[in-house]
Parts: sequence; C-alpha cells; structure tokens
Amino acid sequence: MTDPLDTYIDSVAAALGLAIDPAWKPAVRANLEVSLRLARQVDEFPLPDETEPASIFSA
Repeated sequence: MTDPLDTYIDSVAAALGLAIDPAWKPAVRANLEVSLRLARQVDEFPLPDETEPASIFSA
C-alpha cells in the first residue's frame, strides 16, 4: 500500500511540473513531515474569540 504522504508529494510535484530525484524524496518527505507537524501545532493553539489580528505597520 502506498503511503498518502508519498502520493501527495508525487501529485504536487506533477502538478507543479517538478522532477524529484528519487534520492531526494526521503529529504522532501522529512521536510514535509516537519512542516505538517508545526502547522498542526499552530492550528491546535486555542485563541479566544475576541482575539484581534495584528496591526499592519509600514515604514
């Protein structure tokens, strides 16, 4: 059975027209796993309903 993350990597690479050398695929997968884990932590962080977005500062 193919791992869903490997299928995702292959699909996104094809959609973007990127060729991923098979030797680099483990590194791509490891980077994506870390990114997904960090995104999950941000998504799970509770914020009260009254939280306001950050102000935009420009110079």
